Order: sequence, then C-alpha cells, then structure tokens
Amino acid sequence: MAAFTVIDHEEATGALTEWDVTGISQSYNHLLIKASLRSTKVAVYDTGFTMHLNGSTTTGDYSVTTLDASTATVVSTRPALTSELEGGRIPAASAEAGTFAAVTVWIPNYSNADNFKQVLITQVFPNSSTTDNEWQVSTRAVLVEQNAVTEVTMRRYDSDFAQYSTFTLYGLTGA
Repeated sequence: MAAFTVIDHEEATGALTEWDVTGISQSYNHLLIKASLRSTKVAVYDTGFTMHLNGSTTTGDYSVTTLDASTATVVSTRPALTSELEGGRIPAASAEAGTFAAVTVWIPNYSNADNFKQVLITQVFPNSSTTDNEWQVSTRAVLVEQNAVTEVTMRRYDSDFAQYSTFTLYGLTGA
C-alpha cells in the first residue's frame, strides 16, 4: 500500500517571495507537491510561477510541452529549452475573492541519478468570469536533465505569493 509522508508544509502568513525545500531525502519512490496559490499582483491573473530543481537555472535543462485552455481554443506549445519550469496562471489580487489556483506537481523516480527526470504539472485557475484569459486549466509535461532531486524551489516573477498560499511536499513510498 502506498504511503504519503509530509516532507515540508508551509502556509504564507503574508506575502511570500519563494518556497524552497533543500536536503530532500532520497528514501522515497516519488515526490508530490500540492499547492494552493494566489498572487499579490494587481490584476485578475498573474502569469504564474516558476520552479527550479536543485537550484538549476541553466538554459537547456528543462524541456516543456504545454497544453493550456484559457479561451475556447485549447493551445499546445513546445517552446525552446528553458532555464526554469514555468507554471500556469494563478489568480491575482483583482480576481474573484478567495480563489486560489490548485497545483499538483509529480516528480516520479526523483532519486534516480542516471537518467532524465520527468515532471508533470497540472494547474487550475478557477474564476466565475467567462471572459477569455481570466481562467485557465493547464498541464505541463517536463523532461529535466538533472541528477537526483534534492531541492525544489517555487517562486514568482515580479510579485509575491499572497497570504494563505500553501505548499506541501510529500514523499511517496510503496507505489
């Protein structure tokens, strides 16, 4: 039977620039991040968040394929290799009160030091608005050229995560 162990949990008590967990034990089979995110930016939405593994910001480390829906037309993109994982949009200060993006990040076989790491990010930005670009559902499949993952960092570009944003990192064994 699979067991989930909480490695780290943080709730923002005010504006939070980044969430960073270091020294992740290699004793689990997989990592799971569950986050509830909102931005302090004065707008309906913020362009999202970025994520780094092991502190790497080297261009070419992250290969991302994205499937986004924020209008009636779903869009798939595969930009050039990047220096960070880019998450989907999150509600900002002018979005419907109390809405947070629900984010799930899977990092299977994170402790394998020999191969590329796969990362799957799913994100939902809920909003009662029917206006294009004021809501979003996205999935990002990422291939990362990394050794075993020992550090995970999530941060914002030019604003902060809003108060009550939460981050929980789980280690999964037995699956």
